[in-house]
Amino acid sequence: MIRIAIVDDHPMVRAGLRQFLADQADFSIVGEASNGREALDIVRRGELDVVLMDIAMPDHGGVDALAAIKARAPDLPVLILSGFPEAHYATTLLRQGASGYLNKDCDPEDIVKAIRTVCRGRKYITTGVAEQLAEGLGRGDDRPLHEHLSERELQVFLRLAAGETIGHLAESLSLSVKTVSTYRSRVMEKMQLASNSDLTYYALKNGLIQ
Repeated sequence: MIRIAIVDDHPMVRAGLRQFLADQADFSIVGEASNGREALDIVRRGELDVVLMDIAMPDHGGVDALAAIKARAPDLPVLILSGFPEAHYATTLLRQGASGYLNKDCDPEDIVKAIRTVCRGRKYITTGVAEQLAEGLGRGDDRPLHEHLSERELQVFLRLAAGETIGHLAESLSLSVKTVSTYRSRVMEKMQLASNSDLTYYALKNGLIQ
């Protein structure tokens, strides 16, 4: 039996996934969460085989949650099911520990296939993502600027771009204001940007925030 936790801030999405996945004889839904903090609570309890998670959630979104889950349970597969197109996040999150990435417009059977794939210890990569990865190898290091960020830098970038203050960011990540400011400076340097407004514009233009 594959034990699954569903993480999405929309109750209707969770209900639809729960109903569909429950029809699979080898699946068992053992937990649900509406944000990353609740997801981490489920992970801490153990007895879980895969996390099926959105990334665009309020109060500790999926990017933060992925980092926290991989720190707590590095071998636990996290399968991203997102409303954002693969081109926006897939390769970045795969590099940072996600076991697979699916768009919510995918065929439901693809979700079933992906869950079974990642539970066997393999990555689930769609044809589109495979092409992205191949193109990245072919053109050397000519990746989008945000793909050059580390896991923590990406967290800081996305939250600043969404309007979060350095003080609140420091508190929620249990870091000092000075440390967060240092991360911000690194982000600005790597992305060749000058202000938080530039971060927001870049994130909106590239479909990284809504």
